[in-house]
Amino acid sequence: MKVKVLSRNPDDYLRETKRDIPKIPRNYDPVQHPFEAAREYVRAMNSAKLDRLFAKPFIGSLGGHRDGVQSLLCHPRSLSTVASGSYDGEIRIWNLAEQKCIRTVQAHRGMVRSMCFGSSGSHVFSVGDDQNIKQWNLDDFHEPVNTILSKSSLLSIDHHFDEAKFATGGDAVEIWDEARSHPIRSFSWGADSIQAVRFNRVETNVLASCAADRSIVLHDIRLADSLRKVVLTMKSNSLCWNPMEAFIFTVANEDYKCYSFDMRNLSSPVMVYMDHVSAVLDLDYSPTGKEFVTASYDKTIRIFPVDKGRSREIYHTKRMQRVTTVKYSRDDKYIVSGSDEMNLRLWKAHASEKLGYLGPREQSAARYNEKLKDKFGHHPQVKRILRHRHLPKHVYNAKKQNEESRFSKKRKEANRRAHSKPGAVPHVPERSKVAIKEQE
Repeated sequence: MKVKVLSRNPDDYLRETKRDIPKIPRNYDPVQHPFEAAREYVRAMNSAKLDRLFAKPFIGSLGGHRDGVQSLLCHPRSLSTVASGSYDGEIRIWNLAEQKCIRTVQAHRGMVRSMCFGSSGSHVFSVGDDQNIKQWNLDDFHEPVNTILSKSSLLSIDHHFDEAKFATGGDAVEIWDEARSHPIRSFSWGADSIQAVRFNRVETNVLASCAADRSIVLHDIRLADSLRKVVLTMKSNSLCWNPMEAFIFTVANEDYKCYSFDMRNLSSPVMVYMDHVSAVLDLDYSPTGKEFVTASYDKTIRIFPVDKGRSREIYHTKRMQRVTTVKYSRDDKYIVSGSDEMNLRLWKAHASEKLGYLGPREQSAARYNEKLKDKFGHHPQVKRILRHRHLPKHVYNAKKQNEESRFSKKRKEANRRAHSKPGAVPHVPERSKVAIKEQE
């Protein structure tokens, strides 16, 4: 007579120590686990709820300026060093790790319009309303190393990533050498002031600028003339290149939207980003190139994925007024913003992310929860929880008015098309309405 008995190895289910987590057997065969999808859906719901429960993005406020903050600058090699310029001409250097100001200087008479770090990261270049270009040494921040007097007012400055050259925007785009007091090249296409100039991080000799006449112009500093120009329906306030895609740049526009363009084809934008309810004043890309952050006149900060037209996050406080400038940290974890009420604010790039050291099990659990939210993000309940954000009252009301206005225009155009001859009122996509004309 044979007797069959069930046996199992104690090492498969017993703990090695009393503080260890009990081992639970898992069978990954979907046939043996018919309720696996249901269990993962519940876990995705709980993960989405906990994500919103622990969403505390605000870290701290840095005060000390006596006027509104106009420009911000993150050090290219130091994660904790940030420079800020205000309306009263003062420049301050901050240590974000200690959340305090380490250096300050009265740099310009009037507003500090723009700043940039040199290619080595040891010098800061600034331009102001006094028509001066000043070069500052971070180690000795009391007196400028070099001062250049420009013939016209300057609104923007950006440094070349490899060479000892920088570009300024004012009445024209001018290219300067650090060792000379006169511009070595000047680009002018139109008769209006240049609001922003930015060098490409990959194609370092390519320069983009946006002007007050609603135009965006591409330049190559090795050539004598500009390359391309496109005119939009409204003015662009700022511009930023995608650090991972050499041909893509994004502009912050006065029509409450941001537009991404491919420099090889400026006839229509690659992507349109909408959620703000007032003019977008500044933007900056994440070092990964997957997201960018925007600052707006509507007193909010928004984070947009590059492949989606809607923001994934909105940051606001009761005391924060018009946000004039915003920057991503070099490690993709923090956001620094400057606003009209004289404060800098430090935010987390991911609102519910835990700061500090994470153990292996915590990292594994965080990755698993992210995968669950991606897998079940299209389900109505999970999607509703992940997308829900509390909006200030003025933003909520303005958003409703903008949506009603947009739907009214679409309905009017559809009625005209329905009651006209076929082809008399062609359907024009919204993207094609942005760019008025392109010139080469």
